[in-house]
Amino acid sequence: MEPSSGSRCPRPAVAAVAAVLPAGGTGERLGGATPKQFCTVQGRPLVSYTVRAMERISWISDIVVVVSPENIETMKSITEKYGHKRVTIVKGGVTRHRSIFNGLKVFAENEFSNQLLQKPEVVIIHDAVRPFVEEDILSKVVTAAKDHGAAGAIRPLVSTVIASAADGCLDHSLERAKYRASEMPQAFLFDIIYEAYQQCTDYDLDYGTECLHLALKYCKTNAKLVEGTSDLWKVTYKRDLYAAESIIKDNLAQQVCVITSVKEDVARVEAVSIILSKNDGHLQDIFSGQCYNFVCINDKKYAIEETQKLVDMLEKSNIPLLYPVVLISVHLDVSENISCSIAMEELTRIKKFGREVKKKNILLYGILFQYKDRLLLQETVNSAAALILALIMDRNPELIGQLLVA
Repeated sequence: MEPSSGSRCPRPAVAAVAAVLPAGGTGERLGGATPKQFCTVQGRPLVSYTVRAMERISWISDIVVVVSPENIETMKSITEKYGHKRVTIVKGGVTRHRSIFNGLKVFAENEFSNQLLQKPEVVIIHDAVRPFVEEDILSKVVTAAKDHGAAGAIRPLVSTVIASAADGCLDHSLERAKYRASEMPQAFLFDIIYEAYQQCTDYDLDYGTECLHLALKYCKTNAKLVEGTSDLWKVTYKRDLYAAESIIKDNLAQQVCVITSVKEDVARVEAVSIILSKNDGHLQDIFSGQCYNFVCINDKKYAIEETQKLVDMLEKSNIPLLYPVVLISVHLDVSENISCSIAMEELTRIKKFGREVKKKNILLYGILFQYKDRLLLQETVNSAAALILALIMDRNPELIGQLLVA
């Protein structure tokens, strides 16, 4: 979900790169009162995911987010809450093209912004409601824009495009193999796209949709088309929000760090983790990487204390500020008899602890693992692993502080 900047593809040979994210839509097609870019997915606004996708790439110097005037304060609060860096918030226009033009002006016109940002050699234009853009495709369109003046991601058409006659009947259809869907991101030499917008007519600014077409129409710049990936889709309808949430949950569940301080009967303890994707790296490295799931296996006596140590380490990292972290405390019961009073005391402590750490964006769950009966060990292991994976995949905040029995 969060590849480290520069680790998967080479840095483009470009002097400076900036990004403009139009986020001024009203969300009419979504069918709700909240514009789609501010709808929450896993407790975090959609626009924040897109900003983070740009922000994690070191070679993008500035990120300009263009929002409608009434949402300026909302965007400021999102930037502050999630600790976004290199972000400049700009007031948008009444249409998409006017908003993009406003975003470009902060690099060229002193009177438009309190501070004039450094003019980039290449500027990326990307919709704020396309959160799953990766560094690889951004690098490709930036490199192509450097060489050709303009570039954009494309995808094969899923459906055949048809034209209807005046009477509402079929007129003709296009040969799908010859056409492509224009997607984002797009990239341009800054001077080309800025000149194109300066020459735009009011009709272009009010009714146009395609930035690549403006570069061709006004600057005779024929864009290089770059084959994009399937995750460049745009959140448009309410069902897209559910799809986005599913993708984010799946991405967050890719890695699990299993931690144990149990000194005896380690073989049985390890049986819980063999079904999971275990990460053996140093904890500090894990906290600064891609892991958002931690399973802490302890005996009952030290469960809360050991889990508290892990919480303290998480607090010192920036992970809880980005995504909800799942922390599962597995309580091992190796005794012959279990005391009901002790179990209730443990449950109360977990519930209280769960409520406290939820405020820090950490979802804490508890699992009681009993394996006194050797004959039932594998069944218990399977049950515990299934519970752990379900909690990681669902990330349900309503279940925090519960002590589930494997």
